[in-house]
Amino acid sequence: MTMAKITASVYTSHVPAIGAALDLGKSGEPYWQPVFKGYEFSKHWMAENKPDVIFLVYNDHATAFSLDMIPTFAIGCADSFTPADEGWGPRPVPVVQGHPELAAHIAQSVIQQDFDLTIVNKMDVDHGLTVPLSLMCGQPQAWPCPVIPFAVNVVQYPVPSGRRCFELGKAIRKAIESFDKPLNVQIWGTGGMSHQLQGPRAGLINKEFDNAFLDQLIDDPEGLASKPHIDYVREAGSEGIELVMWLIARGAMADVAGGPVPTVAHRFYHVPASNTAVGHLILENK
Repeated sequence: MTMAKITASVYTSHVPAIGAALDLGKSGEPYWQPVFKGYEFSKHWMAENKPDVIFLVYNDHATAFSLDMIPTFAIGCADSFTPADEGWGPRPVPVVQGHPELAAHIAQSVIQQDFDLTIVNKMDVDHGLTVPLSLMCGQPQAWPCPVIPFAVNVVQYPVPSGRRCFELGKAIRKAIESFDKPLNVQIWGTGGMSHQLQGPRAGLINKEFDNAFLDQLIDDPEGLASKPHIDYVREAGSEGIELVMWLIARGAMADVAGGPVPTVAHRFYHVPASNTAVGHLILENK
């Protein structure tokens, strides 16, 4: 029997202003051109490596969840997910089609591996999920494949540790590989890189930290998983903690389970985009 497999992981920032630039036709402006140039390769790669399903790790920005209810890890199991209105109308992008069958299987498997997931059967998805799709897929009439949204709380403390996220990635890999249909699955980690949106350090960007993070994510994810929260906050700003979500995607790759080291298909870094640093990486399982 042929089972599902993870073929690649994609990592990208999900800056809301990037979505606005695309939606308002500003991608050709001098400020934005360097950002979108970094994703030209990625769009071609995506067209040539179209998956059957994307498992997309992101954080909700007080859209689907408020401070009334804060799940640490939430998996979207619905048939579809509507782009959210974040205060200026929903983005003019396609409705996200889910994959309830695989999502339910992953939830079952991962919960049995002792990770507590919140099952979400109705949820709007904000820029955290739709901006990465736009960067990788352009502006199509429909997204190229179903997407399973996986929301991580990195907004309201306490937030999960890098180690917890990395171990969760391993559990998600095990879950996907036990699904008895020959699906080609990509896992995406989004958010970051260094940025701070408020307080005396608003506008902080740390290129050295960001590039060292990318280096270690590629070569030593196990070591990177041990980085404490305070390092992210001190070095990458209060919102830099979003980078722990990249460890979920990295934990799902082949080498972590004793397989071959993945190939770096593409790497890109640019500052600034709005008031954040943009990082992007594509890793392929051999």
